[in-house]
Amino acid sequence: MFKKAELAQYLECAKITNTHGIAGALKLECRADSPEVLVKIKTLYRKVNGEYVPMKVLKASVHKNMVLAFFDGITTPEEGLKYKNEVLYADRSSFRLRRGDFFIADIIGLPVYDVNTGKVVGTMDDVLAPAGQQVYVIRKPDEDIPEAEEGKKPMRKTFMVPCVPEFIKKVSFGEDCDAGVYVSLIEGMDEV
Repeated sequence: MFKKAELAQYLECAKITNTHGIAGALKLECRADSPEVLVKIKTLYRKVNGEYVPMKVLKASVHKNMVLAFFDGITTPEEGLKYKNEVLYADRSSFRLRRGDFFIADIIGLPVYDVNTGKVVGTMDDVLAPAGQQVYVIRKPDEDIPEAEEGKKPMRKTFMVPCVPEFIKKVSFGEDCDAGVYVSLIEGMDEV
């Protein structure tokens, strides 16, 4: 039996940054792929005391790379201000993924395996997208980081791998092998 990944049911997708206008619209900073994806979701959730509380979206539109959303029960700016700076979540079933696509949140924390040696080289720590090209940030296991010599800076604990087929060979959530990100590194790529 393969080790499976634990996938969260609710995914962070927006942050309420302010109100907009006099009818209670809320301005959302998009944390999904795009504002166009976010406006299609009909129920968003707030996390309250560890529980996901639904907020029904009555209407939403894209406005200057943000989303303006009207929620059931919020009809004035004063009511809307109560939610300022709250993070909103969506049920993963609200999104349509193409075959082979996955959520970044699902790979954070997965072990990273070197396909050439079979060894774990680290854990997925972050995904950056400078200039539109994703780069995976991998945190090395603590035992692989040498102590800093006196008077010298400590070694970095992470290394980066461009998200291209040459280096990223497979991402598995435990269907056909242990859950993890499988990479092929070139010499020196994982040095800290």
